[in-house]
Amino acid sequence: MKIYVNANATHDGNGTFELPFKRINQAAAIAKPGDEVIVATGTYREYVDPINAGTEENRIVYRSEKPLGAIITGAEKVTGWKKFEGDVWVTKVKNGIFGEYNPYTTLVYGDWYFATPNKHTGCVWLNDQALYEAVTLDECIEAKVYECSWDPENSKRKWYAEQDTENDETIIYANFGGADPNKENVEINVRRECFMPGKEGIGYITVSGFNINKAATTWAPPAAYQDGMISPHWSKGWIIEDCEIWGSKCAGICVGRYYDPDNNHYYTTKHVKSPTQMERDSVCRGQYYGWLKEKIGGHIIRRNNIHHCEQGGIIGRQGGVFSIIEDNHIHHINNMMELGGAEIAGIKMHAAIDVVMRRNHIHHCTMGIWCDWEAQGTRISQNLLHDNERPSFAKQLQGGMTCQDIFVEVGHGPTLIDNNILLSDVSLRIATQGVAMVHNLCAGSFTMVGAGTGWRYTPYHIPHRTEVMGFMTILHGDDRFYNNIFIQKWPSEDWVLENDSNPNEKQIENRKVGTYCWDEYPTYDEWIKQFDMEEEYPNMRKHEAAHFSHLPVWIDGNAYFEGATPWKNEKNAFVDNSGKVTVDVVDKNGDWFLDTNIYEVLDSFKVDMISTETLGEAFEPEQKFENPDGTPITFDVDFLGNHRGTDIIPGPFASADSSKEVLYGKLEIE
Repeated sequence: MKIYVNANATHDGNGTFELPFKRINQAAAIAKPGDEVIVATGTYREYVDPINAGTEENRIVYRSEKPLGAIITGAEKVTGWKKFEGDVWVTKVKNGIFGEYNPYTTLVYGDWYFATPNKHTGCVWLNDQALYEAVTLDECIEAKVYECSWDPENSKRKWYAEQDTENDETIIYANFGGADPNKENVEINVRRECFMPGKEGIGYITVSGFNINKAATTWAPPAAYQDGMISPHWSKGWIIEDCEIWGSKCAGICVGRYYDPDNNHYYTTKHVKSPTQMERDSVCRGQYYGWLKEKIGGHIIRRNNIHHCEQGGIIGRQGGVFSIIEDNHIHHINNMMELGGAEIAGIKMHAAIDVVMRRNHIHHCTMGIWCDWEAQGTRISQNLLHDNERPSFAKQLQGGMTCQDIFVEVGHGPTLIDNNILLSDVSLRIATQGVAMVHNLCAGSFTMVGAGTGWRYTPYHIPHRTEVMGFMTILHGDDRFYNNIFIQKWPSEDWVLENDSNPNEKQIENRKVGTYCWDEYPTYDEWIKQFDMEEEYPNMRKHEAAHFSHLPVWIDGNAYFEGATPWKNEKNAFVDNSGKVTVDVVDKNGDWFLDTNIYEVLDSFKVDMISTETLGEAFEPEQKFENPDGTPITFDVDFLGNHRGTDIIPGPFASADSSKEVLYGKLEIE
């Protein structure tokens, strides 16, 4: 059955073509498996709460009749502003509009939040541009540049809110930088979410072609209730496609965790157990809440334009397993720099078990992709990442995150990173083990090699399942680097961050590019000798140290340019320090190209074909670097999908000519 919705209908109808509903939520209350909800162009200021699930054979489809024509927003227009002082105006809003959730009294805060908790989930918008929250009215009036912002000029526009408890009102002051709010489009965040089932288990829903924006979402750490502007909410089989998703206070899309009242911001509320321990609890309790391949995950998130969200574009813990995230344009995430904590990235996934992230274009984010814990069977392939670094003019937010294209943290693998272009000044932050990098182009360094994990016992799983196989700390190593190109595009001096509150503490990260940072790691032959494999009765005590030492690495067939340095044991490496090599990415009217002469200098250097057999198994889970269905991979397909033949060169392209083609075209939603 087709159900019709039109916000511009003359009056409420019954969902037929002739008499459409005026609100999407009216359709969401009756839609059943096999139904399609067709939403006409218009603005829908509502929270859509789907009541019924579809099935694998008969999905429930919500579709914007015109691509991006139907707008679902968490904001409301505000008029009647009065001049207060200078460029500051004031208005009052009755709190009844917020219901039980007032974004102007709700702080962004929770487990793993590191910045000062002084920002609220509310926001003021001037012509779809977010204003910055001031901590005091005087700050709002002063309108100084916010030093941490990636957009300093716009950071002068600010808002401040306070409560009039006697009249049950929120008083909002806003500095519009000279604009008259009564002549412009001014909105405020009102609703917490835009499209998300209130109940768990509402699966097999398709959301297609909507513009979803401006919700007062909350901080979404891994051991807590997680919401986004749009979310499957602990279910299976959603498709979110061809949407524009922007302006979330925290997460744009959330494929997050079950609700557990006994482990919800446990550290923040009770303090007595470490947040790391509560994450371990979260994994184990997940089985009780139905965390199984047959019930959870398997979502598809594709061809979306996700931008200007302040925690993350796509966020999730456990609920995103077995999903595909492909062909999305994710950009300008956390650029306001009002929020800081360990859950910020273009894509931030805990337990990305058998998650495929491919052909995404991710740029101008604090981090591009962050796979935290249990990146087991995760494949990051054919993505373009660049400019995921703090601008030189922006001050580092105390409690904010450092920048990089990809961060893989405290997992046991196998994590496969292949055929990507990584052009930011840090390509990979690797506080983990069990990673394979194959046929990538890296213009940045590796950081946190062998560091940043402590005794963080984290789980690994039955291959291609969610059931926990065991727990182990991170030994580091067990990594493979084959057929990559490394170029020292950025300055090689260490990056140093001073601590304003403690001048004696400094954070130092290397910016020298190459695999040299694995020089202290053993080859497989060196490592296996420790275990006396020929002994009939091995000595357990003798092997104790070996059981907690670095695992071996395999590194071969890589090319190094402009000072990038190879691993000391690499046998087949190409090194060129001629000073002639350049690499950059260029935007030509929405089409993105690679500008490089690497392949002219690389000349006739050839490497071997890499496959699942070459890469072997990740150590702890004893799982191969393979497809989610357990089939092997041969890396004979390049960044663009072109075939690699018998003449194989390092890097993400099958040939030099392929590197001149369009990397990513303008995202057209039809």
